[in-house]
Amino acid sequence: MAAESTRSLLDADLAAVPPAVPRALLAGRRVLTAGHESPDADAIGSALGLALALEALGARVETVFADPVPAMYAFLPGVERARTTVSPDLEPDLIVVCDGDPVRTGTVLRENAALFERVPVVNIDHHVSNETTSETSWVDPQAAATCEQVTLLLPHLGVPFEAAGGDVAQLLTAGLVFDTGSFAHSNVTPRTLRVASELVAAGADLPLAAQRIYRTKPHQQLQLFGLVLSRIEASTDGRLCWSVARDSDYEASGATREMSEGLIDLLSQSEDAELIVLFKEAGDEIRVSIRTRDDGVDATRLAGAFGGGGHARAAGASLKGAVEEAQRTVLELARRLLDELPAR
Repeated sequence: MAAESTRSLLDADLAAVPPAVPRALLAGRRVLTAGHESPDADAIGSALGLALALEALGARVETVFADPVPAMYAFLPGVERARTTVSPDLEPDLIVVCDGDPVRTGTVLRENAALFERVPVVNIDHHVSNETTSETSWVDPQAAATCEQVTLLLPHLGVPFEAAGGDVAQLLTAGLVFDTGSFAHSNVTPRTLRVASELVAAGADLPLAAQRIYRTKPHQQLQLFGLVLSRIEASTDGRLCWSVARDSDYEASGATREMSEGLIDLLSQSEDAELIVLFKEAGDEIRVSIRTRDDGVDATRLAGAFGGGGHARAAGASLKGAVEEAQRTVLELARRLLDELPAR
């Protein structure tokens, strides 16, 4: 009965799925699902949710990320099975990359380059910066999250949303909650809400996901946030603001690096800023997170200039060198992009 309801509610939306994608997924018997490095709820939810769905069809599936799953996602079902290396005996006949192009999987691609060349790859992503164009790539920038796309895939696979005792629905809901800011961002569409409705009807605990992702912080994380917020800076007109998370902040606060998750969203609460940048020291690398306002600077233009990508309102990049140099070059371009905007 639930499956019939799902098909009725989402019937028009299911046409968005390219036929080659479910066809390739159904053919896989030994499947590797992967997400981008430093995995977030959308990468985790889509890669693991799809893994459970394919296992329900009898496939052997393994999920891998370049970095360990952050502790904040311990409430999600099945996260303990996520690996950082590919099992030698898996010998996959299909690879599925979720929430980014294969390059964004980092060491997963670099350590298994021959595998990626030899085995068919399905790419499911919603980042506008993803330029992958193969027949088995489904890049949909209109989707609020990759988990939204995976949800639409399930009826094509013949897998009910209630699969794995509701674990699939919980994983996919977490990705929706994360990438929409608990359904508060402008990327939320009627389709997003229809998808969320079906996942909740299938047993997903939406309040739990929202509480654990956005309203539960260890004391050390709050101390880290305080250090970074204490050095926030802004341009004279207030349109650009930025801050830095230094390597020393983690030792001073007792926080782990993964606890920097959410800092950029906190900075984005600035009432006046139209472009917000967070610089995070990570050894010899500077990771840059960018947020912009609706009808403002396209964040992918700023991130793309430094080899990064993402969405029009949220993007990121990584630079080598000192944080002071990264600030100088990134903020210089940020100011120019703001100046290009028409007067309001």
